[in-house]
Amino acid sequence: MIGLRIRNALPAAGPAFAALAVAAGAVPAHAEAPRVVATIKPVHALTASVMAGIGEPALLTRGATSPHGFSLKPSQARMLERAGVVIWIGPTLETAVVKAVKNLAGKAVSLPLQGAKGVRLLKLREGGLWEGHDHDHGHEDHGHMEHGHKEHGEEKHGHKDQNDGHGDDADHADIDAHIWLDPHNAIAMTRAIAEALARADAANADAYRANAAATVARLKALDAEIAKTLRPVRGKRYIVFHDAYQYFEKRYRLTPAGSVTVDPHRAPSPRRVYEIRTRILERGAACVFREPQFTPKIINVLVRGTPAKVGTLDPVGANLPAGTDAYATLLRRLAANLRACLTG
Repeated sequence: MIGLRIRNALPAAGPAFAALAVAAGAVPAHAEAPRVVATIKPVHALTASVMAGIGEPALLTRGATSPHGFSLKPSQARMLERAGVVIWIGPTLETAVVKAVKNLAGKAVSLPLQGAKGVRLLKLREGGLWEGHDHDHGHEDHGHMEHGHKEHGEEKHGHKDQNDGHGDDADHADIDAHIWLDPHNAIAMTRAIAEALARADAANADAYRANAAATVARLKALDAEIAKTLRPVRGKRYIVFHDAYQYFEKRYRLTPAGSVTVDPHRAPSPRRVYEIRTRILERGAACVFREPQFTPKIINVLVRGTPAKVGTLDPVGANLPAGTDAYATLLRRLAANLRACLTG
């Protein structure tokens, strides 16, 4: 698709005048963008923002599909097969995508964002019950996250001949892959997306970079907004359904007490249910959060007879419309739902 930006200031001389203006170069035109596929909604939102006015990325997974474990449908396989650029989190999160990217989208530029320059990676937390000191003193007023870690891919920018995430599963097996829930990581991801697209589509490189700069400015404002929203609930304990929110919690100095399950696709054991109920009662956890991707009845069992309330947190935006606003809406809803449940 060739996107043309025709100014509103064009005289009302009809289509002929507009066509003449385009032919004369008076209206800037973008070269055709490559076919871009983004795997999950937060990544799609950042990609769509970088591509604004140039093209539209396709979204691989929709609805309440969990990125942790899903089977590719024929339509999704065709999307990857036709892609010129595939933007995904990486093999730690999207195990079903690894072989598909390699086998179906072998000629495409592959950008696994968990290895992008500036992305701060955290290790998985052990077990499912955490102590209050496990919030790393927060990072609200620090910018060092953007420096990233060279050992996790400081020089990766989406080149086909560089490490594309297919062979480093063992290296990242202990990494928490929910990297997008820290806006500082989203900033680094946005810049990586822009550079990958600029290399794949040099004719539109300046436009991608300009869009990325505007997106980064909005992300910085969003970060400050979320920090202000969550400041009143620091120190309040709660239980999440599965350990998906570490980046968000560390960024905003929150105090989670544990997770219902280590594996969201497996029911917790009776012993774990007992431990979680004990944690709610002894540590005063105010809320237990469910997720829209999963509907476990165990949540009601956990809070029965306790003062804890039930809330909902969604780490991927299952019920949000896809588009450039999805990322900001996702984080705002996380913050609003946490605050509403924890403050009553």
